[in-house]
Amino acid sequence: MQRSLSISMRPMRDLVVVITGASSGIGRATALEFAKEGTSLVLAARSRENLERTAEKCRKAGANVLAVPTDVSQENEVQDLAKQAVERFGHIDVWINNAGVGLFARFERAPEEEYRQVIETNLFGAIYGARAALTQFRRNNSGILINVSSQLAFGGNAYSSAYAVSKYGMRALGDTLRQELLDTGIRVCTVYPASTDTPFFQHAANYTGREVKPLGSVSDVSDVSRAIVRLVRSPKPDTLIGRIGYVVEPLHWLAPRAHARLLRKKTERDHFQNKAAKPRQGNLFEPSTLASERGGWKGSGMLGTVAGVAGVIGGIVAILRLTGGRSRGEKEQAA
Repeated sequence: MQRSLSISMRPMRDLVVVITGASSGIGRATALEFAKEGTSLVLAARSRENLERTAEKCRKAGANVLAVPTDVSQENEVQDLAKQAVERFGHIDVWINNAGVGLFARFERAPEEEYRQVIETNLFGAIYGARAALTQFRRNNSGILINVSSQLAFGGNAYSSAYAVSKYGMRALGDTLRQELLDTGIRVCTVYPASTDTPFFQHAANYTGREVKPLGSVSDVSDVSRAIVRLVRSPKPDTLIGRIGYVVEPLHWLAPRAHARLLRKKTERDHFQNKAAKPRQGNLFEPSTLASERGGWKGSGMLGTVAGVAGVIGGIVAILRLTGGRSRGEKEQAA
């Protein structure tokens, strides 16, 4: 098969895909989806042991796999990841920036070092990945860069400011690169999952005093991984998984106060368990020993689904009540 063909037209078995954050959650699920297609995979995560578990699963599914322990917050390690990928397979066709960590805390109570680590891992990790990927893509004027952001990039969330800042940044990164890469053969895609059944909530740092859980309805991790794989066949700028984003985004622009009240109320009601939590750093600085695709949240999902639907309905009602845009007070402030 000639490599001059566009990536979307080439068989999956001829492609080389790099995935960061591949030891658990969305990253592991996505690696397994590609492995079913016989894709050559380059998998990255901090934990060698957990990464090898993912790699072995992918090999059993028929994929040729290179596992490269990588801390994406270190640019030299990301560059080495790209170097090893090219040395092993000769090129890179798809790069997926998926590695991410979380921190739950009130903004002013979040430890500075932990706050910085979230942004350095999530946002700078994606920046370093994009730089490494584009260096390779430009050589052949071909490639697909996929950034896994979050629907928190549509309006943020109380107690999650560091994570939201990083995911807003990933949204801006994708939008900017897409403009710079117009009229090239390189495509930039951004994926926006809502709450997903992964170990993210168990992994996250927590300084709220309460155990957290997914907010609203919970998507199956396979819904996200399959959406990512489909982007290789049909790249598009933005992909939302979970319908709440279709309400939160317009509500944020049309009625920001209603948006803030709605999400704050929903967060206080639905984002915490009735269990106390001691302050912890989670997996910010050391990888977790818990590594799996799923976090065990989907089974408890009926109440979450009801809450998610209620949130959507509440958002629609708020928009209808505020037809014509912002409230008078907000218009006066804007003036």
